[in-house]
Order: sequence, then C-alpha cells, then structure tokens
Amino acid sequence: MSSSSDDMALPATFRKLVCSKLTQHFRDAVSIQTLPMLKPGPQDVLVRNRFTGINASDINKTAGRYNPADKPPFDIGFESVGEVVGVGSEVKHVKVGQGVCFMQNGTFSEYQVLPAKLAIPVPSVQPEHLGLLVSGMTADLSLRECGKIKEGETVLVTAAAGGTGQFAVQYAKQAGCHVIGTCSSDSKAEFLKSLGCDRPINYKTEDLGQVLKKEYPGGVDVVYECVGGDMFHTCLRSLAPRGRLIIIGFVSGYKESQIAAPTIKPNELMGLLAKSTSITGFFLFAFANQWQESFARQAALFAKGAVKVGVDLGKNSEKGAFKGVDGIMDALDYMYSGKSQGKLVVEVNEPLPSPGL
Repeated sequence: MSSSSDDMALPATFRKLVCSKLTQHFRDAVSIQTLPMLKPGPQDVLVRNRFTGINASDINKTAGRYNPADKPPFDIGFESVGEVVGVGSEVKHVKVGQGVCFMQNGTFSEYQVLPAKLAIPVPSVQPEHLGLLVSGMTADLSLRECGKIKEGETVLVTAAAGGTGQFAVQYAKQAGCHVIGTCSSDSKAEFLKSLGCDRPINYKTEDLGQVLKKEYPGGVDVVYECVGGDMFHTCLRSLAPRGRLIIIGFVSGYKESQIAAPTIKPNELMGLLAKSTSITGFFLFAFANQWQESFARQAALFAKGAVKVGVDLGKNSEKGAFKGVDGIMDALDYMYSGKSQGKLVVEVNEPLPSPGL
C-alpha cells in the first residue's frame, strides 16, 4: 500500500532521459522515454524532481566506464532536489509536500521512486541544495580524507569556478589555507575573489606554470585537480616537498573514445620520490558511509551563510535557461563549452502551484 497527496493530481505519464547507447557523446547516447506514472513501495517515496545536477562525469556513465554491467537502456543522472508526492505505508520521516534532496541513479527524470532512507529533508526546494551533494561532498571529503589540509598550507584548486571547485576554495579557506584557483575568464576570476580565493589565475591570460614558479617558489602543499592533461603535469611539478595531489577527475579527457588519463613521466616519478610527494585518487561513491555526516556539516554552514553556492541554470547559454528533460542535453554541451560557472543545474519541473490556486 502507498499513499499520495489528496490534493495533488499526478499525471498519468512522465518523461525521463535514459542511456540507450554506450558512447561518450552524450546526445548520441541518450533518448527520452514516456512511461506510466510510478507508485512507491511500502518503504519508498515518490519524488517530483524539481532540479537535477549536471556533472562532467555524466558522460562517463553513458560511456559505460563506471560499471561494466551497465547495458542500455539504463537510467542516468546522479542527484536531485524535489517534492515528495507519494509515500509508502511504512514511511514515517517524510510526508507528502516535503522538500527533499538525494543522490540516486536516475535523476534525469520528471518523477522518481527511491528508498525513503535516501531522501534528505530540506527546508525549501532550491537548486543550491544540489551543490551540497556530489560537488560539495567531493570537496569536503577529499580535502579531509586525501588532502589532509592543515592551517597555513597552500592549496591549488583547478577549475576552481566550477561545480565542485567553488566548494574546494571555500573549505580550504575555512581550514586556514592560502588558496590559488585556476579559471578560464576574468568574470570567473571575480567570482573566485567573491569566494575568498587569494590568487585567482585566468590561465587564458596568465601562464600557470610561470605564476607558480615566480609567486610560489616553495611549491604548493595540496592540489585539488579536476582537469587533467597539461594542467595535471603543471600541478604535479609544482608540488612542495611532502605535497599531496588529489585527482578529482580529468575532464579534459572524458570526451575521447578511450578516456585520456594523465600519464606520469619518468622525471615526474623521480620528483615524487625525491620530494616524498603523493598522488591520490578520490571517488565519492567509495565514501558513502560519510555522506550523511558531510551533507549535515555543509548544510549547517549554508544555513548560517558561511558557504556560498554558485548555481548556473544556463545564464550564459545562447538557448537560455535549461528546462525539462530536453534541457539536460543542452546543459551537458554548455558544461563542456567552458562557459558554466558554479554548480550547473537543470530545472526539470516548474514549481508546484501554491495551495488554493
């Protein structure tokens, strides 16, 4: 048995985006399905997704890089915030009308059923809460667990104005670190300054390697590296003795048919040895037992205004704001154009009408 809102008529069908072909070319990989409306099981909730988050790694999912068992068609999308519109008979901690956010595969959908235990209640349904999920938790947990950042250290964040970089900048500053952030435009550099970044570097107008050599001759203690390619090698060479480089991703290589991961050169390997430096990979899903604690920690900071969440719903897109499941494809194109700033979000559904209207 399940229950749903008495005053909310649900549509008979809903639309979702699925991966129907394994390829890193997102538009070629996906198709839109129209399906009968879902019903929650006894321990489930039915959520009307309002906003879904876009991540560079979405194309890794459609390319089949995360799970060899993925066979098309399969659901895609990692995170969402929305309203509960149906609850199972055994669900007690959330009610119909409650705002929730969650991480569960399949969020590129207008409606979604998920185990109630995964639904995190939020005071309001706003896109900023999405930032605290994949992007925020990646920054929070990786800097703690892998970077082991300490007060007084110098931290370099690449793609610092992006969805996860913006949090890495702020959490490193809150830990008492000096923060350097790379970005690709002057407007993004200004955004980084507003987050407290000590030294924004627009790599389109400044040579990152030369800046680091001149202004940070002793090297940097921790690198939060998201880009790969030449950026990775510059960062690796710039580590201070006993420095730590965290590989968050290598977005510059995701669109290749065979993912273009950085290769460590012999002289770089000798540098690692001579300076006792380290390279560590970070994958959020390996830290699932810490998600709840991380989200709560960030939500408390956000509630008191101690962390800013930059959200981009397509403000620099030629097509305008991203809306509906159709807008997800445009949003991925936009992300890889380098124009996005902050957490990239698609408005999947319009706001629910106010009660009584």
